[in-house]
Amino acid sequence: MNKEAILDYLSDRKIWYEITEHKAVYNMAEVSDVNLPHPEADAKNLFVRDDKKRNYYLITVKGDKRVDLKKFRKDNSTRPLSFASERDLMEVMGTVPGMVTPFGMLNDRERKVQFFIDEVFLGKPGLIGVHPNDNTATVWVQTEDLITIIKEHGNQVNTIQISNK
Repeated sequence: MNKEAILDYLSDRKIWYEITEHKAVYNMAEVSDVNLPHPEADAKNLFVRDDKKRNYYLITVKGDKRVDLKKFRKDNSTRPLSFASERDLMEVMGTVPGMVTPFGMLNDRERKVQFFIDEVFLGKPGLIGVHPNDNTATVWVQTEDLITIIKEHGNQVNTIQISNK
């Protein structure tokens, strides 16, 4: 699914969303140059895999948080983790670096990716901002709606607590 397909999907399902078009951004440092209407809800997404390339994880946290993969591994009983390759990203989620997003899981035909979302997004205002499989826009949706979309697609969803260090 590309950007237009994601927006059509949301509209067809009557899911509220707001879209912010902006210049292409490839990392969180570049996001700081963009004027976003809901900066408190902006998400950072990490696509990682285990050392056997059997399990893939999308970890979504607030943009200002860091993820300690060793702690994540221990807390979630995974094998050793590293960032997935560009090839894995394209094959599994149909996207490229700089465009990693939970909406990429809608391209995950085999439902390989387990979604881990920081519980902070469930607090007020309950909003999350992610790319619509295109890094020239941010789509703001209710966090609960995003979780429902991913669950209905068939990917496992886990809510976790990521502390700021």
